[in-house]
Amino acid sequence: MGTIYYGGSATPIHIEDRALAHLKVVVATKLRRDESFTLSWRHPDDQPQGRTTIWLHPSIPLRFVFDDPEPVSLSREWIEDLANSANSSGGISLVAEHFDTGPEPVAGAESGADVALGTVEVESLDVESLDVESLRVAGEDVTAKDVPSR
Repeated sequence: MGTIYYGGSATPIHIEDRALAHLKVVVATKLRRDESFTLSWRHPDDQPQGRTTIWLHPSIPLRFVFDDPEPVSLSREWIEDLANSANSSGGISLVAEHFDTGPEPVAGAESGADVALGTVEVESLDVESLDVESLRVAGEDVTAKDVPSR
């Protein structure tokens, strides 16, 4: 469980480390741009029911403390969701991370192709053009320079 210390308040704000890591990226980006905004979250189950909103401003001291000494891997989708809410009139709403719960069919994929957490697994696939953000072949990351051109 991570902690945010904001301003002169002696009351720490406890947020799970993984959520805090994603929140930190968005908050730091907004504050670096000298932007003020609100941050809202629902109270955890072990606290009285409700929600809290704080006003974040670049001039107010802010400290993020993580219980886990190792940084977590970040989800681009979750950061984008948080950033989109940060840019709205309602400010950042700390929402749960979206997880895929299993394979889904992919339009145009070979039969037997599975998609799980954004990964397509197929025996072979003939394509004329393919744009991918990342590619892993036989357990190895492949970059554009590794792929021979025709």
